[in-house]
Amino acid sequence: MRDRPHATPRLSANALTVLRRRYLAKNDAGRPVETPTRLFRRVAGNIARAEHLYAGGKARASSAADSFLRLMSRLDFLPNSPTLMNAGRELQQLSACFVLPVEDSLESIFEAVKHQALIHQSGGGTGFSFSHLRPKHDRVATTSGVASGPVSFMHVFNMATEVIKQGGTRRGANMGILRVDHPDILEFIQVKRASTELTNFNLSVGITDAFMRALDRRKDYTLVNPRTGRSVARLKAAEVWDRLTEAAWHSGEPGVVFLDTINATNPTPHVGRIEATNPCGEQPLLPYESCTLGSLNLARFVTGPATRPRIDFDRLAETIPHAVRFLDNVIDMNRYPLPEIETITKGNRKIGLGVMGFADLLIALSIPYDSEEALTTGEGVMRFLCEQGRAASAGLARERGLFPYFKGSRLESEDRRLRNATVTTVAPTGTLSIIADCSPGIEPLYGVSFARTVMEDVHLVTIHPAFLRQARAAGIYSKRLLARIAANESIQHLSEIPWGLRRLFVTAHDVTPEHHVRMQAAFQKYSDSGVSKTINLPHNATQADVASAFRLAYRLGCKGITVFRTGSREKQVLSCANVQYC
Repeated sequence: MRDRPHATPRLSANALTVLRRRYLAKNDAGRPVETPTRLFRRVAGNIARAEHLYAGGKARASSAADSFLRLMSRLDFLPNSPTLMNAGRELQQLSACFVLPVEDSLESIFEAVKHQALIHQSGGGTGFSFSHLRPKHDRVATTSGVASGPVSFMHVFNMATEVIKQGGTRRGANMGILRVDHPDILEFIQVKRASTELTNFNLSVGITDAFMRALDRRKDYTLVNPRTGRSVARLKAAEVWDRLTEAAWHSGEPGVVFLDTINATNPTPHVGRIEATNPCGEQPLLPYESCTLGSLNLARFVTGPATRPRIDFDRLAETIPHAVRFLDNVIDMNRYPLPEIETITKGNRKIGLGVMGFADLLIALSIPYDSEEALTTGEGVMRFLCEQGRAASAGLARERGLFPYFKGSRLESEDRRLRNATVTTVAPTGTLSIIADCSPGIEPLYGVSFARTVMEDVHLVTIHPAFLRQARAAGIYSKRLLARIAANESIQHLSEIPWGLRRLFVTAHDVTPEHHVRMQAAFQKYSDSGVSKTINLPHNATQADVASAFRLAYRLGCKGITVFRTGSREKQVLSCANVQYC
């Protein structure tokens, strides 16, 4: 079991590597000029300054800074990367997620490219719906020419991303979405079959309820020209579905987002309809909206004797209000790239409090990830986070006021009046989980031993510490065993490892696609926004497996889904540690 919650953990070697490369302030020579402790202190002090904006805040700022520092230094909670990088520094851009509108004019398209560049330079990622752009070969009245279509303009956004380095720390990321009823949908589905195309984009098809009904009934459906609003053609839903699932099987893209499911829980439909998400898909946002995310490290909330460990819900309940307050403060301390972003972000005050370290939590509780008990545990934890997070937001509303767009929102009819239009989100936490030395998001272990590629040229090898402890206790630890583990994504075939240990340390590829989806759905029940979750598939998975996962996700109420079949891309962020054997 990991360090007890009251102890301040030491940062791992991998955490220090990532902090030095990406997060710590540097001098002109590129050398770090702050320690991790000073980083946490810088961020805590800066975010606590928001207390001055509210009654009694001057007295509260000091205690808030202390509580925020404890949250981060204990690795109980970490905010999203731009907040860690930029709070208390000249840039002061603190959000990770943005959605920008792209309307059907050359002026709007290139305005969006400019705004994208500014956001990427500041460390944020951008999502776009290209569904408003007229289709390929459509009429352009001003020039008497024909349109080149949304996919062609996506290449402009992709190239702009290629030449902008995010705040000197990472390349920009984009999400591109096209509605399934857009006339260019087949071109969009196929565009990333070539690994060299749109390399700075994640792609998702915007699926509608009408399309899913047509699919179930083996019917065709209507394609609509967004410029005129008129039907221009009909396609068989099953044929489009086959193209989509085959492309996702081939390259992992596109994923899907379920637009009507998203908008059924859009908290402020009077402000606008949601058409796009952030780059990882877990944060549906209105045009120009941004969201600030943060994650609780569940691995730090285990208590009780080693023989009877349990989730420390009491300490979790004490921690959540501080995390919610932190994220609400970030909204006030943020220096937004555009005035339009500041207006709508402060109008809805969306925050996204989520979790990481879920797989570690299950291991500490001796619960296999691919069990019914794991699903129940995940749903219970997320329900608790949702209830406690909303209670904390309601407390802030009494203290500071409702979010400005509250009147007319879906929340107006509820008993609880909130400070934030959304409170919960489950983000991927890639590099944050390295800093916190825990498993990312709600994902299972990718491997007992695995390698992560960070910033394209940093390769971090990890072997799970709980496995090492239990292997030593079982008397099976050896360098030969570690070498065998490092050569494989799964340990289920290694008979020298006791069955109980193999059962507990299941990895992403030991988990069936159905269970992956059910786990995502368990957390989605209590997430105001979405859930970042990769549905890992083995290399020998079929197109039918992809189709089955997509259908199940829709049926269970997920807001989107992404699958990834091992070996379907040349570059992978995660791989087994001994690369020559993969």
